[in-house]
Amino acid sequence: MFDPIATGVLAASVMVAIGIAAFATLKGWQGWLELKRMELVSGRAEATLPPTVGGRIEIADLKERVRKLEAIAAGIDL
Repeated sequence: MFDPIATGVLAASVMVAIGIAAFATLKGWQGWLELKRMELVSGRAEATLPPTVGGRIEIADLKERVRKLEAIAAGIDL
């Protein structure tokens, strides 16, 4: 029914394709990690954070939103 040589060639080519995909994925992951390391070293990652001026106001606003959402979940009308 199935030719053993054709089945073996197909299996080998699938294994090679999986190996190539795994290698490419690993190289991409290592590159991404290296980029993040460089951002941390250069301090660029901290530059993407929002400024701390007005941070207390933002935190208070978030706490108020959480309080309202908890009240809605509990079924309490505000």
